[in-house]
Amino acid sequence: MSFADIVAAVDDFAWGPVMLVLLVGTGLYLSIRSGFIQFTKFGYTMRNTIGKMFKKQDAGKGEVTPFQALTTALAATVGTGNIAGVTGAIFIGGPGAVFWLWISALVGMVTKYSEVVLAVKYRERNEQGDWVGGPMYYIRNGLGKNWVWLAYVFAFFGMIASFGIGNTTQVDSMATAISTAIGAFGGNVDGNTALRITIGVIVAVITAVVIIGGIKRIGTVTEKLVPFMAVVYIVSALIVVFGNIGQIGVVLGAIFKGAFSPRAIAGGALGVGIMTTIQKGIARGVFSNEAGLGSAPIAHAATSETNPVKQGVYGIFEVFMDSIVICTLTALALLMGLAGQVGIDGIEWGVGHGSEMVIQAFSGIFGGRIAGVIIALGLTCFALSTVLSWSLYGARCCEFLFGRAAKTATLVYKILFCVVLVIGSMLGLDIVWNIGDALNGLMAIPNLIALLALSGTVIAITKEHFGNKDTLE
Repeated sequence: MSFADIVAAVDDFAWGPVMLVLLVGTGLYLSIRSGFIQFTKFGYTMRNTIGKMFKKQDAGKGEVTPFQALTTALAATVGTGNIAGVTGAIFIGGPGAVFWLWISALVGMVTKYSEVVLAVKYRERNEQGDWVGGPMYYIRNGLGKNWVWLAYVFAFFGMIASFGIGNTTQVDSMATAISTAIGAFGGNVDGNTALRITIGVIVAVITAVVIIGGIKRIGTVTEKLVPFMAVVYIVSALIVVFGNIGQIGVVLGAIFKGAFSPRAIAGGALGVGIMTTIQKGIARGVFSNEAGLGSAPIAHAATSETNPVKQGVYGIFEVFMDSIVICTLTALALLMGLAGQVGIDGIEWGVGHGSEMVIQAFSGIFGGRIAGVIIALGLTCFALSTVLSWSLYGARCCEFLFGRAAKTATLVYKILFCVVLVIGSMLGLDIVWNIGDALNGLMAIPNLIALLALSGTVIAITKEHFGNKDTLE
């Protein structure tokens, strides 16, 4: 059995029926217990997130502002999963995968809200005076000493997963997009390993410079990079969507029909079954928005906000922006763009996936060269910001694991993280995504167990907040 076969087997286990039920079931359970807060308090969420985006916010030593905490977490969630990940899910699972991505996002809003609430409630100061938190801390401080082993399990998988979701998948997609864009201008990039290594080295150097400065420097960079990259990509995708508006009906029909009968849409080429469609939709949705993984609360724990619910609603906004807005725009632009060129029945399912397919879809409106530049720019910004945030997540997990030796261990981790960026730029896309998916699934399990066990605490804090008029101001 080859390494690729082993990775595929672990991926199938990590994202099998049990995991899908646990992931969606946890979000649904929390939604019901909270009275579907993602819908009933959506107005409150928008007013207290995007509504406060341009107001001056202050943070003390070892803290970041609530908006910087959001952009650091959003920088990790808005990554290559929003472009290459969504595209891969569609070409493997058919258009119906988009529907299941939406379902995972709708219930995932409450999952991430709960993660952030617990992260702020159970966080603590480390030796440097920084706020640290996340699943390992709310497991240890919330569930007690008998569950400390589960905290270490999460921290271990979180540290290892950072080399997948936050490292190799990002730099590989970035190198592919840049190479494709250069190729569109006539550059010879076929098999150009030197170009990919150069990209990996540049990303590694930038990452090293930023992560040396810690959480405050990462927050400073992401609060500028995230809004810029989101606006550029959203506007470009909207132009493609409206440029192919005549295809909206047939594309939405393919998404909803394919969600329950994938063979009717893409089965001739793929032999896709309903389980594959659900699996890829949910897995890549979680890969993108990270709801349930336990990663984002590590960033939110560093906020200067002391009210868990006020920071928690940033988690709802995060998933909404990542999956409902950006992933949906990618899916619509991809399907409508390709349908506008060859018709929905002319799309060759399973032939290719990744940034090159999005470039092809965008090229109908912008032309191949400009489309290549747009996607390369979007993927580069998305991937770089994700790398920066995940370097923090992995370092925090490493710090928790090694305790007294954390300072040395974290330094070794950061060096290794940068080295792997160079290696990741040369790896094949398929195996990189399978590794990322597998590690995500293993990382999510201990976090979801903790969320279910501490759900009563989340609901109590939520009811107290919304029942007190003073806290709503």
